[in-house]
Amino acid sequence: MNKKVLFIVAFLIPLFLFASTADTIRIYSKSMDKLIPNIVVLPESYSPTQQYPTLYLLHGADGDYTDWLSLVPQINDYADLYNILIVCPDGASTSWYFDSPIDESFKYETYISQELIGFIDDNYNTIPHKSARAITGLSMGGHGAFYLAFKHQDIWGAAGSMSGGVDIRPFPNNWDLPKRLGAYEKHKDFWEQNTVLNLVHKLRGDNLKLIFDCGVDDFFFDVNKKLHKKLIEKNIPHDYIERPGGHTWDYWANALKYQLLFFNDFFESQKGELINNSKH
Repeated sequence: MNKKVLFIVAFLIPLFLFASTADTIRIYSKSMDKLIPNIVVLPESYSPTQQYPTLYLLHGADGDYTDWLSLVPQINDYADLYNILIVCPDGASTSWYFDSPIDESFKYETYISQELIGFIDDNYNTIPHKSARAITGLSMGGHGAFYLAFKHQDIWGAAGSMSGGVDIRPFPNNWDLPKRLGAYEKHKDFWEQNTVLNLVHKLRGDNLKLIFDCGVDDFFFDVNKKLHKKLIEKNIPHDYIERPGGHTWDYWANALKYQLLFFNDFFESQKGELINNSKH
């Protein structure tokens, strides 16, 4: 795989206060012809003789790749505790993590699911198999995590969403969605095709392990309840949590703790398959 790559390892925050290491890297996206920044958190145990599961952690609208590390610095500790890599890609301010059908400059589904995955597996000691790969995110990133995982079940074995915009149709004028999909009244098909709630038909049994949650005071609460109901109707196993809280970093910092336990259980349950598919 030919890539133009520029490494920029930036210690712009006091990373050495933690046992883990955080690399800031810029990866060339051929599909968008630009460099995209990402943070990769490595556990203290990171070694060239060992392979590690990977969690992809997506930010929300109006955020960027630095949000998780700067606002929930505990992810350093989580990388150590669970012995995993945590990758925080930049999804632009409002990409929604799909390939825009009306704007060729936004191809974030291609970037995350092909270019970023390929780069991380080529340049870090990962286990390049779905049984060692999970994805989650908050708000727009919750939509993105489920959207990408539902469409690419060959890449991710587990997926989560925190306060996710899992049905974008009730919000036709928000968060630059018309810039990515066109006006709802003119491009309804694009909206229908790119909302998570309409991708449930792609799921088969427990092929993809799922966890999602939303605070009862969140403006995305109703759409999360609808997704939960639809998964039950389709007999798709999943963990779903409702708890007090709104669309806040306090909520997401707490939610991430539960999701990491879920993903760790998934990785542990897959150890036999991970060994068979690990790098040699």
